[in-house]
Amino acid sequence: MKRIYMDHSATTPVDPLVVDSMLPYFTEKFGNASSLHSFGQEASEALSTARQQLAESIGAKTDEIIFTSGGTESDNLAIRGVLEKKNSGKGKDQHIITSLIEHPAVLSTCSFLESIGYDVTYVPVDSEGILDMDEFENSIQDNTSIISIMHANNEIGTIQPIREISKIAKENDIYLHTDAVQTFGKIPVNVDDLGVDMLAISSHKIHGPKGAGALYVREGTDLEPFIFGGGHEQGLRPGTENIPGIVGLGKAASLAKERLGNDPEHMLKLRDSLISKIFDSIEDVQLNGHSEKRLPNNVNLSFKYAEGESLQMLLDVKGIAVSTASACSSKSKKESHVLTSIGVDTDYIHGTIRISLGKDNTMEEIDYVAQSLKESVDKLREMSAISKC
Repeated sequence: MKRIYMDHSATTPVDPLVVDSMLPYFTEKFGNASSLHSFGQEASEALSTARQQLAESIGAKTDEIIFTSGGTESDNLAIRGVLEKKNSGKGKDQHIITSLIEHPAVLSTCSFLESIGYDVTYVPVDSEGILDMDEFENSIQDNTSIISIMHANNEIGTIQPIREISKIAKENDIYLHTDAVQTFGKIPVNVDDLGVDMLAISSHKIHGPKGAGALYVREGTDLEPFIFGGGHEQGLRPGTENIPGIVGLGKAASLAKERLGNDPEHMLKLRDSLISKIFDSIEDVQLNGHSEKRLPNNVNLSFKYAEGESLQMLLDVKGIAVSTASACSSKSKKESHVLTSIGVDTDYIHGTIRISLGKDNTMEEIDYVAQSLKESVDKLREMSAISKC
């Protein structure tokens, strides 16, 4: 049976060119980048090359790139780093603004900070997932230190108006951080165009290896590390650098920049075709997220009278991999905080799946998935006592 992978928002396969770039750094060029001998200098040069590749891909300077273990660590470093610096010797009288639909990497961090005395405002979104700009602007306080709003949502794919948010942040002299884990490689991400002070990236979402990521930190942004050790990464992320992973991230970022003109356009055609085929063949289905301001690879659907996990399992039997929500929360039995925040009706919310396309998916696969989805939904509805009422 052919296997079709359509869960690229969870993770992507590593590109063979990325693997090739990494291989020498496991066995032949294995030095510690902090060592002064030739082995160490090979690793140090690779680190510099990767930093240059990543900086060029987002329009940053090389010394504005801090390598981390991934998006979650980058989000933590941005938010906690700013607060630690601002609160040095001043207690915890600082305020944070975020949204109700952020990734758990941000929401859990904010929840922890609330528990130890910080003030957090969670701004609501509309029914398509766009930030309520009036509520956002009204939430700004004299002691607001940082705004953290994701570039695009990981479940429903809605893209936020970061430039508009940035303008307001600058007018109020507040740092702006954005989680760009889902947008980098799929739409243009340029730190100056967006006007952000900090931006989080994860390698495994762009056909790089897991366990590598980066935080862009605009020159002049004051941060404190939240873990302590040596002076690696300008003292903000201590620990021996994961050179193979960082080399892979640099190569993946470089490839993503080269392919930005073709891959997203290909995924957009597949996405729109899939949505059209599903709405032509299945009744009582709704598309979650913004109809236009959404990622080119995201299709988030809710089916009435069809339970999402059962649907996911039936599709898996047919060789198709999708998810019910974000992969990071798929083991939670709670309703998606994103779907509840945009007001998805209870008749639909438990019948939700996320299909996230990749550059190597084909139109033939779209036809098969659309047909398989119809057969699976029909089967579940036939079994549903509610649908027969």
